[in-house]
Amino acid sequence: MTTVVGRLDAEWLHGWCEQAAASLAKFMQSFQARHGFEPGTNVVVLASEASHQATETLVELTPIPSDLTTMYWVIDEVSLPDVENGYFVHPASLVAEHFREYGAVQIDGEEPAMVFASDGGGHLFALAGSGRVWRSTTASWFDQFDLAAAGLQEFLEGLSRQISGQL
Repeated sequence: MTTVVGRLDAEWLHGWCEQAAASLAKFMQSFQARHGFEPGTNVVVLASEASHQATETLVELTPIPSDLTTMYWVIDEVSLPDVENGYFVHPASLVAEHFREYGAVQIDGEEPAMVFASDGGGHLFALAGSGRVWRSTTASWFDQFDLAAAGLQEFLEGLSRQISGQL
């Protein structure tokens, strides 16, 4: 039996978005001087009416973990190509497209998990019904997944630490 972690809070997410945007602004100001080339587009995109519709479509397509629904009502996507190896929280429309193509990820001892993010190396991040976040050991939907975070909040806090570590 799996333990469900505390539910993700929309108010906390809004605060996370503000903090991440502020850190990214600082990061982008010093990027070219530090690295010698222009940065890519590093952004946290807030949800819109279109992304809410995509979230509703995803919910109709498959039962997704409630924390993922909460996240998509606040955040459309996160694109951090220049933070460490790169991190990408996919928009709900892409998650739905991938679900149609590949289905849920099977992780031993977990309910089927929904892939919602990836890194610059092609590793996938999936959220299970327990609330835990798993990372693929290879760039594959069908290989082993290891525990990456106790929950989506911990996962996003980790992204914040990665951004801050670049300053």
